[in-house]
Amino acid sequence: MKQRIIEELENCEANTIFYDGFDEAIIGIEYESFRVIYSISKCIEILRKDMSEEDAREHFDFNVVSGYVGEKTPIFCNDEL
Repeated sequence: MKQRIIEELENCEANTIFYDGFDEAIIGIEYESFRVIYSISKCIEILRKDMSEEDAREHFDFNVVSGYVGEKTPIFCNDEL
């Protein structure tokens, strides 16, 4: 999915931001702002490969979703409801 987004936006000056290690959690892009959309459940699944469920959620909440890297900060879709 990451490569498809890069190819789709190659003619734009989008400056899209991708988070390292979460390529498998990409579910799309928001075209108005060119921000990548990540699945929360898939992000947690990726983190659980190296840590417990509780640690994965804590790490995600504190280090990933709360991190602001500018106006192109990726969007997280709560698909756990």
